[in-house]
Amino acid sequence: MQRSTSWRITAPLRWASRHFQRIVRGASLPQVEERGDYTDWVERYDRIDTADRDRKRREIDAWPKRPRLLLLPAGELGVGSLDALLYNEWTRRAAGSLPGGFKAAAAADWVIWIEAGCTLPPHALWAIAQQVAAHPEARLIYADEDELDVNGRRVDPFFKPDWNPDLFLGRNLFSSWIAMEAGLFDEAGGVRAELPPPEQGYDLALRCVERVGSEQIRHIPHVLAHRCASGGKLDGRPDGVAVLNAHFERIGTAARAEATQFGYRTRYVLPSSPPLVSLIIPTRNALPLVRQCIESVVFETDYPNYEILLVDNGSDDPEALAYFAELDAQQGITVIRDERPFNYSALNNAAVARAQGELVALLNNDIEVVSPDWLAEMVSVALQPGVGAVGAKLLYPDMTVQHGGVILGVGGIAGHAHKHLARSDPGHGGRAQLAQSFSAVTAACLVVRKALYEQVGGLDEAHLGVAYNDVDFCLRLREAGFRNVWTPWAELLHHESATRGLEVAAESRNRLATEAAVMQDRWGKLIAHDPAYNPNLTLDSEDFDLAWPPRTSL
Repeated sequence: MQRSTSWRITAPLRWASRHFQRIVRGASLPQVEERGDYTDWVERYDRIDTADRDRKRREIDAWPKRPRLLLLPAGELGVGSLDALLYNEWTRRAAGSLPGGFKAAAAADWVIWIEAGCTLPPHALWAIAQQVAAHPEARLIYADEDELDVNGRRVDPFFKPDWNPDLFLGRNLFSSWIAMEAGLFDEAGGVRAELPPPEQGYDLALRCVERVGSEQIRHIPHVLAHRCASGGKLDGRPDGVAVLNAHFERIGTAARAEATQFGYRTRYVLPSSPPLVSLIIPTRNALPLVRQCIESVVFETDYPNYEILLVDNGSDDPEALAYFAELDAQQGITVIRDERPFNYSALNNAAVARAQGELVALLNNDIEVVSPDWLAEMVSVALQPGVGAVGAKLLYPDMTVQHGGVILGVGGIAGHAHKHLARSDPGHGGRAQLAQSFSAVTAACLVVRKALYEQVGGLDEAHLGVAYNDVDFCLRLREAGFRNVWTPWAELLHHESATRGLEVAAESRNRLATEAAVMQDRWGKLIAHDPAYNPNLTLDSEDFDLAWPPRTSL
């Protein structure tokens, strides 16, 4: 793509857009190396030369203990997988030939189940052993992967996030291999050889994940597996549905899995009496947008139990005021007059204090409901243990993606994942079509339990009155131990900036720069390394392109 004529012609426009964003956000434009395709990227950043091999061997020699690895391939591996490996403390047995009562812990420290057809690079076992040596708390390890085409050329990389339990339910993050502590392998009951690949590995990973904490799962952000050309399909399979449903039964979660074109969807069961949700919509005038928003909620939403709180921030349009008066007379709709200077955080905080719902949903006035089950989907996720904020898939009117989750660091502070991607495009690794955890989601459409909103102090009206307040709010939820989830199964239109326009005035730029500085001071470490993103992917755009150079090295 980067070598195409259109890519070269539009380069100045892309640069200008990024440059403008960084000026507004108070961040300097980074120096980016000349870009190519994935083949060029591999040649430049993912080759192990003789000096690297010698360095890694010296490192192994210095380890006080070398973990013993037991390889369990589910079939024939790619040609050369076990040749010239940098680490030699391993033995091999076929996954389907283990005797009854087999105990891996008696023969090894760690077990590595490997998909049939997978090709391991020479440094794969070294990287796994290095993680074991460096992180004694680890019990599960996975890594990035790509595919070998018919000519043996590396293509289609999947640069995975750090541990992401919600994405894991959509596709197996532990493909094309899963490394597990030998004792954990035994506790989980070993391999169910009767299952077909790749469900054999998925089932094993699910049973292992049930027994460990998130802090015991390590991700190596490097390509340590080359899957065969037929192994990159994203579509879900009946056997995958079965192992996921068995997982839900074991852990007592009221949910059912279903196969999709891009992996798996989890449908959580709502309570028999769905809880009240308070929809909070701030506005100032903007009658056409507000009417469209509220009428789409009322006529298109199939969730049975909600109230609407319309926050009127000093409207002076007679037609808008008349419409608001009509709304206020209707059952289930309350208009709150708030005449203070515009402060998005303060407006929402005041409304949440008056909300009667067990959950609150923050909605922009330029949102339009187009999927009847949007609120049921978001509420069902928000009610799950450990979930903080839930975000939706927001689409521009041309049906391209406006919001697919928030990525920290993009554009300086944060950007929207998969922005401008076609609605049906799978995105990187299928992530544009799979539910998953993100560090943050946008408050243009956000659902959260009211108790959690209040627990972390709501939106920061003192320091982040306009920008980044939703990102900061989500990061405080994350800091409190909750995960923020984005679901593609709640789709809404977002007529973004229809009322505010681009903020280019000096006052606006100064305010944004000040709020960006607040974010950097509070969350600089997370902004520099978003665990829901991968350091091999760019911070220069929102399209999951490659990073030139990557922000990691072996």
